[in-house]
Amino acid sequence: MSRTLLIVKPDATERNLIGHVIGRLEKAGFKIVEMRMLTLESTQARKFYAVHEGKPFIDELVEFMCSQVVVPMVLEKENAVEDLRTLIGATNPANAACGTIRQEIALDVQRNSVHASDSDENAAVEISFFFS
Repeated sequence: MSRTLLIVKPDATERNLIGHVIGRLEKAGFKIVEMRMLTLESTQARKFYAVHEGKPFIDELVEFMCSQVVVPMVLEKENAVEDLRTLIGATNPANAACGTIRQEIALDVQRNSVHASDSDENAAVEISFFFS
């Protein structure tokens, strides 16, 4: 079994889609190992997205991620990172495959409803950010 991190982002929590996302995850065979609800402070969001520091969208991203409750969760499954990336779809919902979470509920490239780790190494770092 491997683990990965998924965050239900503010646009989805605001629209009461937490349960919908969880249902999709469970139907796809993911086990939720840990989960919490929190509102990020700007320093936390900036630290989490440090890889984007210096990019023109970082301030807007930080503001968005602090605008509403987020729901980070640790998921477990064989091939967790790759399977989750397939389930959520492309970052831009306009490019996301039919039937993916982002194609179904995302609003645009920033308000794309979920974040998912992009590698096993990043999953470990991101999980430890929210769950010690």
